[in-house]
Amino acid sequence: MGITILRLLFYVLIFPGCLFVTAIGLLLAGIDRKVLARMQRRVGPPIVQPVYDFFKLLGKETIIPHAANKTAFLAAPVVGFVSLVVLMLFIPVFSFSAFSGRADLIVVLYLLTIPGVALIVGGSASGSPYAGIGISREMVTMMAYELPLILVLLSVAKMAGGSALCFSLSDIVAWQEAHHSMIAHWQLIPAAVAMLLVIPAEVGTQPFDVAEAETEICEGPLIEYSGAPLAMFKLNTALKMFVMTALFVALFIGGIDTGIVALNALILVLLCIVLTVLCMTLIHAVTARLKIEHLFQFYWTFVTTLATVSLVLVWLGL
Repeated sequence: MGITILRLLFYVLIFPGCLFVTAIGLLLAGIDRKVLARMQRRVGPPIVQPVYDFFKLLGKETIIPHAANKTAFLAAPVVGFVSLVVLMLFIPVFSFSAFSGRADLIVVLYLLTIPGVALIVGGSASGSPYAGIGISREMVTMMAYELPLILVLLSVAKMAGGSALCFSLSDIVAWQEAHHSMIAHWQLIPAAVAMLLVIPAEVGTQPFDVAEAETEICEGPLIEYSGAPLAMFKLNTALKMFVMTALFVALFIGGIDTGIVALNALILVLLCIVLTVLCMTLIHAVTARLKIEHLFQFYWTFVTTLATVSLVLVWLGL
């Protein structure tokens, strides 16, 4: 009993939980900024700059607006952080999985909505009209990418489940070990592309950061945040970089397994770095910020079509 509790605490606090996801998330955020600067012919900040920024914000005063709902205002970033840590516990590091069940994909889908909802609740609790604009944009963004994300998950679940749907991430990874990675099956290539386009919108990186457009609405829902709560929201963005790219690896590149947990974790981190540069840094470097109506149209037409094509192909057994 004591060993079980210690193992659970290790999973939650160290690997693959809080410490692991925080360290790698901040690393990805630093690499994203550094590579983007190089693409723009700038020196850029050091890779550890997000760590410096996080601790600097922790040391600043937290100012709570007079009109704010104090409890919701302060709790929102913490709830988002906890949901992302718990979410990482359900994502396998290839053959290793801290938590596993029959409905992992459904749990993942629910947990992924919590950080966005926390941002909406926090912005609403601040009482700022500028936050209200950002909240409406965040809600539209969530509605835009949720449909293609669901279709991608259904495509993978159908491919791994055969005649049924397989919602267990561990079983999906095991299927890939036996039948090659999902991305090696041509039917799922459109779904993989759709997932790569969903990731930056879920994370909220440019050009999909319409809810927090600095030049238009002054950080939107975060306009009244400062100090430690703002640091937590910034940290949540970094964590989402790692969680979303790790989820892509589990869904589409899960056939790689060395049998050594530490080596598997290293491979996962390297793959997440590559995916971050491909689907966030590169897109940020070559595109301008989308308007909210263009973002919605882009996801409900092009990205949804890609995911639907894969779902139809898999469902027909082609």
